[in-house]
Amino acid sequence: MAELVFFTGTMDCGKSTLALQMDHNHATRGRAGLIFSKHDRAGQSVLSSRLGLSREAIEVTDDLEFWDLVVDAATSGRRVDYLICDEAQFYTPAQVEQLARLVDEMGLDVFAFGITADFRTELFPGSRRLIELADRTEVLQVEALCWCGRTATHNARVVDGVMVVEGAQIVVGDVGESEAGESEAGESSAAPVVEYEVLCRRHYMRRMTSHAARAASLSPEVLPFDLDFCPVPQR
Repeated sequence: MAELVFFTGTMDCGKSTLALQMDHNHATRGRAGLIFSKHDRAGQSVLSSRLGLSREAIEVTDDLEFWDLVVDAATSGRRVDYLICDEAQFYTPAQVEQLARLVDEMGLDVFAFGITADFRTELFPGSRRLIELADRTEVLQVEALCWCGRTATHNARVVDGVMVVEGAQIVVGDVGESEAGESEAGESSAAPVVEYEVLCRRHYMRRMTSHAARAASLSPEVLPFDLDFCPVPQR
């Protein structure tokens, strides 16, 4: 039976690597698939992993119709058995519904990969709809770690070295500058450096990134036992 499966976890837990591995596994068994991505760190029309692996992909725009694209491919004689959908948190709810329809009416397997919550700890619309419609939601078992050593559970946005909890929901990070060279408010300014970091809940709530922790540890006014380290639980 075809399934819609949502693989999720924080950043750095291997979602894109798993997406590439799944495409490889299915392709080597003679199945034909399509790969999709959106706002990939490596640019448009690519699915890339932090390990350095990458594959050409179809860039998902807000007006892309999954149903029409797959139907057109099928009617033109192209075989499609499965879809790999990376960065699925950025898809619109309507696009997620189209993916579910492809599973139910055309018998395609759809494997979606993405994070659930943004830097404000609010669900992405695409992720929310996937959780509502998916046959299965799988939390990846490769744990991303906070700087303190505990399991990371939250994605933090860092702008010019400072953690922020306000702003546009979608801002591509790890690039060093914004595309337009403007601030999120639209005012012309020096391009901010936008980065993301995974944190445990405690350090997310206390706004203590690895940069903030290093700065505190170097301060002569802060004693070692004042630093906000979390004891790592014994397994």
